[in-house]
Amino acid sequence: MAVEWERVGEPGFSRIVEALVHRMYAASATVEAVNGRGGDAGVDIKATSGSRVRIFQLKYYLDGFPTASFKGRRKAITKSFTRAVMSQQPWEWVLVVPSTLTPSERTFVNSLGTALKVRVRVRVWDRAKLDGLMAANADLEASFTRDQLFQAAQVYGQERALLMDGVRDVSARVAALGRQVDGLDDHWTVDFARQGETVVHMLRGKHPRAQEVSPVEITLTGSGPLAPELAQAVRRSLGFGLPEEVVLPRGALESMTVTGPEWLSGVHRDVEVRWRPAEGDGLAETDVEVVFLDGQQVTASYPGSLGHMGRGSIGRSVNVELVGGSMQLLVPDSAGAPASLQFTFSLEGLEPAAALRLLRIHQRIQAGGAFEIRTRTGVVGSGDLPPKPESARREVAEVCGYIEGLEAVQRHCEQYFPVPDELTSVDRIALRMARLLLEGQCVISPFLPKVGVTLNGQDSPVVRALLSGEPHAMQAGCEEFAIMLAGRRLDLGPVLCFHPRVAADGEEAQRALAALEIGRGDGQEITMRPEDGERFRLLLQHAATGDVPVPVPLGLRGFPEPR
Repeated sequence: MAVEWERVGEPGFSRIVEALVHRMYAASATVEAVNGRGGDAGVDIKATSGSRVRIFQLKYYLDGFPTASFKGRRKAITKSFTRAVMSQQPWEWVLVVPSTLTPSERTFVNSLGTALKVRVRVRVWDRAKLDGLMAANADLEASFTRDQLFQAAQVYGQERALLMDGVRDVSARVAALGRQVDGLDDHWTVDFARQGETVVHMLRGKHPRAQEVSPVEITLTGSGPLAPELAQAVRRSLGFGLPEEVVLPRGALESMTVTGPEWLSGVHRDVEVRWRPAEGDGLAETDVEVVFLDGQQVTASYPGSLGHMGRGSIGRSVNVELVGGSMQLLVPDSAGAPASLQFTFSLEGLEPAAALRLLRIHQRIQAGGAFEIRTRTGVVGSGDLPPKPESARREVAEVCGYIEGLEAVQRHCEQYFPVPDELTSVDRIALRMARLLLEGQCVISPFLPKVGVTLNGQDSPVVRALLSGEPHAMQAGCEEFAIMLAGRRLDLGPVLCFHPRVAADGEEAQRALAALEIGRGDGQEITMRPEDGERFRLLLQHAATGDVPVPVPLGLRGFPEPR
């Protein structure tokens, strides 16, 4: 339905033209209404694209501007053109009118630039041009002709068909259409949705036995082999009944054939097919145990919750949810076919105790052997796992060692926090040292190549022996020994710092001896270093027994043992 320009009025005319200019130029230019509708400064709408400026001058002259009796209108057009050219220096000036120009009128407009002796492109959007632009932009035409249609629709009582009440009418019409669709079949209906220009159909049974009393068969014909990831998803979903949405995109299928009720049957091409599991009534029992076995002997048991049990064409599936992780078990129906277990987990946000539980489950799976998933009523899944390579098992064991050390330090310091996202090399060494110290062991600290000592002024043979430059045994107490981890200071308590062969730096020792000779040794600072580039030993004071402690190795793969 074309716009009736005689009925829209000047404000409506201006709104329509501005919408058209935006539609045509906004993608590549800045469009703005400069002087407002009906301004007399020669510029109603301005479209700027780089250095090029287009000026649109709107004149709501329904019956044009012939020379005989409408000299005032020609004078107004000339005035608008002159002002626009002088103030804006446009590349193009467009006169927009809702009438069809006569040859005389068109000649007048085209001569404006010549009369003013300026170089500017002059164009006209008259009624024919406007009608063509509106037809090319049907949605704009529809939006601006609704009032005209509404007046006609009121005569026939069809206001709702034009959605004059907005989204409320949309809802009413969609609901009414849905009721019509529901009446197509006693057993099946189709839910539908619009996504852009695509209409999505969702087949839904009206009752639990719809597929029994009125079978619907869907045959998918592929256009070629599926991508490996998509093929595995289809196998998991259809083969084992896993609750995954599977999407076969356009291009993956040659056709989809639906066989069933006459209204539903047909062959469809260029389709995207997706299916998802139906929502069930929930599981009657959700508490489970994941049990690892050595023969009939239970070697480990971990609690979890049953997230899903499903069945497909080639087997069944069981999903178990754990704190921080999940297990997915696929059990084929074929005798002798091995079950598969996928265990995924994340340590993010978990405290060490919970993280260790997940890592130990992972270690059990890597070690291989029999397992079962048990409920109070019996076993719902089981299998026999092959062992993983020793290298993979060693990596997990190392991570367990670090987190065990963190758990021991947190428990000792009574500071509990999640496992850090990253452990640096320094963190790993510090954690191993801390754990060994808490176990009462003596360790060599790679971070202590020297110790600073401040004299208190008291002279003695022991002090002079240390300052002599010859190696001697040294032991010093430190009331607070702490490590820094994840921005926290974790205090392990008082430690002993010692080494059997320590010597003072030569120049500092000489200055300290000279100060002692004149009674000014108080405050003298000296640096003590173990012989041969070795490091100081550490031992928690409460673990000291009087015997000379023997350091234990740190045992960190990839790090040389300190001496």
